[in-house]
Amino acid sequence: MAKINDNGTIREANCSEELMAMRDSLDVLGGKWKLMILRFLTNRTHQVINFKKMQREIDGISAKMLSKELKELEINLLVSRTEQQTKPVTVVYAITEYGKSVLPVTETLVNWGLSHREKIIEKISK
Repeated sequence: MAKINDNGTIREANCSEELMAMRDSLDVLGGKWKLMILRFLTNRTHQVINFKKMQREIDGISAKMLSKELKELEINLLVSRTEQQTKPVTVVYAITEYGKSVLPVTETLVNWGLSHREKIIEKISK
């Protein structure tokens, strides 16, 4: 069970609190693209990432969806948006320190996805 800091006292969360926390997490991270965007930015912390680069390299995402998801990630403090003083103005995106706290979630999903793919391939080839 998860732990909760309840006014300075650490206690185990009950099932209802865990489910509420999971719902909150899915509200912020859910959908097809948000975790993929965060993983993309995590893997490129030493690169300058603009909107077009993300759209080109995240297979299948539309400009409208990328814009929507980036705005939501920025509102939730997971991604930063910085306007560059160029002509024309360019915008650079990066994962925030807080956004990096999602890294264990994406690591787990990547590892599970790779393992699942192997199981499915193994099953099909029998």
